[in-house]
Amino acid sequence: MDISVVVPLLNEEESLPELTAWISKVCRENQLSFEIVFVDDGSTDSSWKVIQQLAVEYAEIKAVRFRRNYGKSAALNKGFEFVDGDVIITMDADLQDSPDEIPELHRMIIKEGFDLVSGWKKRRHDPLGKTIPSKFFNRTTRIISGIKLHDFNCGLKAYRKEVIKTIEVYGEMHRYIPVIAKWAGFKKIGEKVVQHRKRKYGVTKFGMERLVKGYLDLLSITFISKFGKRPMHLFGTLGTLLFFIGMVIGIYLSVSKYFFEVYKMTDRPLFYFGILAMIIGSQLFVTGFLAEMLSRNSPDRNKYLIDKTLGLKEEVKQRS
Repeated sequence: MDISVVVPLLNEEESLPELTAWISKVCRENQLSFEIVFVDDGSTDSSWKVIQQLAVEYAEIKAVRFRRNYGKSAALNKGFEFVDGDVIITMDADLQDSPDEIPELHRMIIKEGFDLVSGWKKRRHDPLGKTIPSKFFNRTTRIISGIKLHDFNCGLKAYRKEVIKTIEVYGEMHRYIPVIAKWAGFKKIGEKVVQHRKRKYGVTKFGMERLVKGYLDLLSITFISKFGKRPMHLFGTLGTLLFFIGMVIGIYLSVSKYFFEVYKMTDRPLFYFGILAMIIGSQLFVTGFLAEMLSRNSPDRNKYLIDKTLGLKEEVKQRS
């Protein structure tokens, strides 16, 4: 199969018929074999019923429905499990991403050898409350990751199959898939200017809480990518530094007490700061590392409750 289109969605019942017809038209005109994998992230409208109706008309549809809302990263991660295409395209369900971009994205992966191609919404049709935070977010991510992309958060991306079968997406990490891919050893990451359309149906799901979570995840993935295999390079350095500062304070106060008798050691706030520094320094050797590693290696981190499936084998529910 040439292409798998993974579409995470939340309450997008109005846009699904038009999106499906558009994807099908583009792929058929370009003689690309394809499948569409819808992941319903706990919609409360009639999105699942619409998908069921579309599946009668389009044999290329596969679908998964979560019992509740887990977030876009969870939806993508689950969708990636079931794809069969050589090239995987992700796009949002709100019709702001144009399926007309699919053939060129496929060509860049197959002909130009890219591992990942990210869309760049150079001209955006979003309110300032969404575009301005996005600019700050993208600039920060470029500086920290070293990846020269203009739009990390663009939902329209193309991947070589090996990429999505290797990486794991959770939390709010979907916006950092290029960073995760680079960390996993996929170095050829490209960018393509793509059309961005005004939202035709429904309302945006963007909120400021997503921006905050995004920055927290950026800190997390930066730590994992740089120190995941050598955490003591970070915690050991910080712990040693704090412990050394505390020890120097203790020596200074001891010398002051026994040779100059300036103050009692316990009468000085500096004494308690030194003790605190040595305690925190010791704890840094283990606390942060254990907490992060336990979280990342939890067997239930990517376990999601699936309500229904469509066009998938029965063992899907068992694996979930």
